[in-house]
Amino acid sequence: MGIQFEAIKPEIGARVTGVDLTKPLTREQAAQIEAAMDRYAMLVFHKQYVSDEQQKSFTVNFGPIENARGGNITKPEDKRLADGLNDVSNLGKDGKPLAKDSRQHLFNIGNMLWHSDSSFRAIPAKYSILSARVVNPVGGNTEFASMRAAYEALDAKTKAEIDDLICEHSLMYSRGALGFLDYTEQEKQMFKPVRQRLVRAHPSTGAKSLFLSSHAGGILGMTMPEARILLRDLTEHATQPQFVYVHKWQPGDLVMWDNQQTMHRVRRYDESQPRDMRRTTVAGSAMTIEQAA
Repeated sequence: MGIQFEAIKPEIGARVTGVDLTKPLTREQAAQIEAAMDRYAMLVFHKQYVSDEQQKSFTVNFGPIENARGGNITKPEDKRLADGLNDVSNLGKDGKPLAKDSRQHLFNIGNMLWHSDSSFRAIPAKYSILSARVVNPVGGNTEFASMRAAYEALDAKTKAEIDDLICEHSLMYSRGALGFLDYTEQEKQMFKPVRQRLVRAHPSTGAKSLFLSSHAGGILGMTMPEARILLRDLTEHATQPQFVYVHKWQPGDLVMWDNQQTMHRVRRYDESQPRDMRRTTVAGSAMTIEQAA
């Protein structure tokens, strides 16, 4: 029967059946999934009990894996997972939940803010692929918002106001919003702000989307208070229930989303219990400020 896609909401998401991600994809299957990503922006695959290597093999069908360097404060000797995998769990290298006062845990709380993966990089990420290995029993849902639908719903005056604006993104903005201000000089250099368009065009479809993220902390040509009020207003608009899908994780779920047209956040959960979530990220190919307005 082949791969089947069942829409979750008109604005975002589809459930996928008819494919086993523990096995290599054919070119036709990869093309079908990529076309579905353009259409739905986020795909849910249930009961995909992939290994780390299988997850990475699936990921490279859609482009090279992004280098995770510069996206966290975890020291190389403290990393739990191999290269190519982003650890978005609450676990330390010993496999136990991180202490609540640990620097790594406090930094990772920023994932509970609305964001787009790697918007703090000059070339932001294309796709993210998250595999649920151990699901927390309380909380921990992930919410996904369609930035394409949110942009389309704006009035003409607002679109004209924001279409050419350029934002500055940095991990120090998102973490600073939560009171995390403790950085080494090396981290300050690593997290220096980068510029991104506030409205971006999708490279495949040409459809416009809002490029919002908690990493966005300023807009060129605006005072900081003006910029942050505008960004807050747009985020409130873009995360209304009609634009959002809430994913309730089950073990073996694999969720894939297009950072070029979505934003997401994880919700609070019982951090005394283990939550093992492993992400691979498909690297982007261009800076957004190079796109035509």
